[in-house]
Amino acid sequence: MKKYFVPMIAIIVLLLVYFNINTITETFANILESKPKLVIERDNEYTKDYSFSYVNIEKDFVPYSYQDLLNIIYSALNNGWDSFTFYCPKEYSDCLNDIKSISENNILLTNINNFVHPFNSFKNIKTIYDNSGEITLKITKLYSKKQINEINKMVDTIIEETISDDMSDEDKIKTIHDYIINHTKYDILKNDTGNSNYESNIAYGPLIQGYGICGGYSDAMEIFLSKFNIKNFKVASKSHVWNAVYLNNQWLNLDLTWDDPVGNDNEDHLIYNYFLITTEQLKNQDINNHDFDTLVYQELK
Repeated sequence: MKKYFVPMIAIIVLLLVYFNINTITETFANILESKPKLVIERDNEYTKDYSFSYVNIEKDFVPYSYQDLLNIIYSALNNGWDSFTFYCPKEYSDCLNDIKSISENNILLTNINNFVHPFNSFKNIKTIYDNSGEITLKITKLYSKKQINEINKMVDTIIEETISDDMSDEDKIKTIHDYIINHTKYDILKNDTGNSNYESNIAYGPLIQGYGICGGYSDAMEIFLSKFNIKNFKVASKSHVWNAVYLNNQWLNLDLTWDDPVGNDNEDHLIYNYFLITTEQLKNQDINNHDFDTLVYQELK
């Protein structure tokens, strides 16, 4: 009986190979190609669930074009990730050249950052890549966990004290617009010298310390807009930052900094010259400080 055992085993093995040849072939092919597997983490509570004209939410994270790379960077930031690794496919021959160009363009990266919730935005973003086509984004967040906790508590308190369910979206925006301006002094020293005792360039300044510059005003407003589920993003010119708000089926401009002018009397003022206005109205008011790139912020064209 033993002399028939080995041939029988051999026949069984050959039959298994024959009937599973496609599976085996595919397995070996994948091993030889060494296809990398993407690790996709969950997004966080500050992720926006809508895209923009300039950057879109990415799902598969495999780039085949320059625009795909922009979308991947935006999505990694928008999802609140601290790091993310993806890979250039062999079909995209300019992938590494394009990612190098993007990583060295600080204006472009800042523009992408303006479409992200402030708590997911970066203070620093480092791009690491090699000839194998592996690309890793290392993201240092602009806000610390301590700052986020303090701001969220303040935001909840302000909403509880000033906002009611029967308010329209415009009424809510006006209420917060007025609150931030009435409780914030413009940080002239930070604007003039770059130095200050206050973190006025982020929402912590206006909401916790009572001082702000345009970055702080716009971040503070955006946090409330997102809390109200109102579509929004920040807009940047060469010298200024403000908010874009989607209201009544149109994108409008909202500039708290310029609605909180510093008068000759050094007193605080509250005006509405830049409250939910069209881009045409914005240009008529002040084009020099609000001259934005229409290829980036296409919603406001």
